[in-house]
Amino acid sequence: MAGAAAAGRPWARVCQDTIGKGKAGTKIQCLKAAADALKEGKSVLIDRCNLEREQRSDFVKLGCTVQADVHAVFLDLPAKVCISRSVSRTSHEGNVQGGMAAMVVNRMLKNKQAPLLTEGFSRITFCTDDDDIKKAVDMYSALGPSHSLASGVFGQKSKGPVQTGIMKFLKKADTSSVNKSSGTMVTSSERKTGQQNTTLKQENLEAGGACSMQVEKKLDNLKEKGEQSKERVSSDTSLCTLAFPSISTADFQFDLEKASEVIVDAATDFVQKHDNVRLVLVDLSQKSRILSLVKDKAAKKSFDSSRFFTFVGDITQLHSKGGLQCNVIANAANWRLKPGGGGVNAAIFNAAGEALQHATKECADTLRPGNSVAVPLPSTSPLHQQEGVTHVIHVLGPNMNPMRPDCLKNDYTKGCNVLREAYNSVFENFASIARSYPGKQNDETSSRKSASGVISPNDSKTKREGIDDSERTKKSREEDNKKNGGVTNKTWGSWAQSLYEVAMHPEKYKNADSILEISDEFVVLKDLYPKAKRHVLVISRTDGLDSLADVKKVHLPLLRSLHSAGLKWAHKFLEEDASLTFRLGYHSVPSMRQLHLHVISQDFNSPSLKNKKHWNSFTSAFFLDSVDVMDDVDQHGSATINPDEKLLAMELRCHRCRSAHPNIPKLKSHIGACKSPFPSHLLKKDKLLSVSTGRTGCS
Repeated sequence: MAGAAAAGRPWARVCQDTIGKGKAGTKIQCLKAAADALKEGKSVLIDRCNLEREQRSDFVKLGCTVQADVHAVFLDLPAKVCISRSVSRTSHEGNVQGGMAAMVVNRMLKNKQAPLLTEGFSRITFCTDDDDIKKAVDMYSALGPSHSLASGVFGQKSKGPVQTGIMKFLKKADTSSVNKSSGTMVTSSERKTGQQNTTLKQENLEAGGACSMQVEKKLDNLKEKGEQSKERVSSDTSLCTLAFPSISTADFQFDLEKASEVIVDAATDFVQKHDNVRLVLVDLSQKSRILSLVKDKAAKKSFDSSRFFTFVGDITQLHSKGGLQCNVIANAANWRLKPGGGGVNAAIFNAAGEALQHATKECADTLRPGNSVAVPLPSTSPLHQQEGVTHVIHVLGPNMNPMRPDCLKNDYTKGCNVLREAYNSVFENFASIARSYPGKQNDETSSRKSASGVISPNDSKTKREGIDDSERTKKSREEDNKKNGGVTNKTWGSWAQSLYEVAMHPEKYKNADSILEISDEFVVLKDLYPKAKRHVLVISRTDGLDSLADVKKVHLPLLRSLHSAGLKWAHKFLEEDASLTFRLGYHSVPSMRQLHLHVISQDFNSPSLKNKKHWNSFTSAFFLDSVDVMDDVDQHGSATINPDEKLLAMELRCHRCRSAHPNIPKLKSHIGACKSPFPSHLLKKDKLLSVSTGRTGCS
């Protein structure tokens, strides 16, 4: 494993038999070589016996000093195999072979001490036969630069008294069990219990007697505590659970102390306000400082600790490896919402497969610091199928790394505010998901059962009334949906609330340069991700008008005001570029909360227009012309909307000549050269605006 491994991770082998270049090597030389290799960014394989804790302690300390994960691969082969192989081998690097080898192995076995996690190892792998050794070599050889392995003890067999030397081996047969560990990841609390159990057993064996009553009692107590901890992790399946990493504390280099304060404040506040939800802060390393800081600070708070706790494990394998069922996971994403970059982002995209990439593109193109976007994970995703994850919430936190975009240059006043916004955004998105989650709900009647298990008459009445209320609510909702053209009431995630916040509090908007006009009725805003050369939004400031589905006849004057404002800005843009043509309209089912009118030029020449959904949302029946909406509301009291989202999946066709195209680049290329007239339905009722028509249709 010396040199660059096949998967791209650079390795350095440090062997005491060869480090002296023909002379006997020393432990000091090995430590220096290992330290030099670590400084060069290499992973290090220490190839020496290290059978005693004292012998390996300095190497463990070295790894901890540079914050590297320290693993032990313990070759726990039968003594007979060790003896026979050492005696029969030739050309050994340390010349330990032939008859002398038996004495060396015998001396080593007398002092053998199995490694423990308490020594500082984050992972221990026991190899008891050649097959185990091959699996371990293959596993480490396959590690890429950004890969990591789960923490814990793997492959250990349940043993009787440890054999201390070759003479004892010859007198007594090996009584070890053949049952291996399942290799599942353990929580930090389970791991601690296991370590204590092992230590107690070893101390008792060294004393030379059977377990005393006191030791047995200690073991029972530890086992009970471990079971209680395990129960806390695996129980409460009725709770919708969010697993999230620490945001901005890795590549973005945010101060851990300050980050931990924000995490604890945001998380504890959230769980106290919301029922039936659970938050889990996850980190891969058992020695994670952020987990330690959060646990210390959370211990000083008054809240239900079963609904917010920390967990050591791989966030993409929490159920299969750690026994923790999480419905939603958060991803510390990059601003482009793309895979790669290492760390959590790369791990989640890799585990979820291409399904997550496609689903993310449907929801958003980019992300700004302090914001998040919830992405429903398709059932075809391996992360959905194997781990039960239904949603991934991408979030972008503040950056303190000068080598990354939007660096705040150690402005922690702003940084803490942005980080708090990021966590609040994630938690609110999670709350929206949890409200619609079809999991179990707490049955209030069950808590009122008598000791005999029989529900009282009052409880039965309450239950019947609850069913009746549910049916009435369902019927009422169905009637409302019919009135709204089949559109169901929508739950808006945090990311989708942005326009609402701009409308209600434009003075607080971060991108003040994007606001073109503010009045009592509306705000005119440049679209942050324009789908054409000119694309602005005229946003209603009336609270309660989330979309066209909420519009009634009483709102007709407002619709006319929005339309007039849109015309005014279209005329201004035409004065700057006479080649443009504009269309004003609404989306049938908007992705952003708060009623808003699109004023968009028909060139569709923008890098933000990237996919079929973007295109069809402005060129199909999904897009409703403002003049038609006003007529509809005037005549019928509400807008007739087309909520069929299948319209967004239609093939790509030119909005002028209706020719079909295989992808967006070819469609854009065609649009730039197409001189065909617009469809006849757009040439009526002043639906298009250009210089040649003044206020009316375009030729």
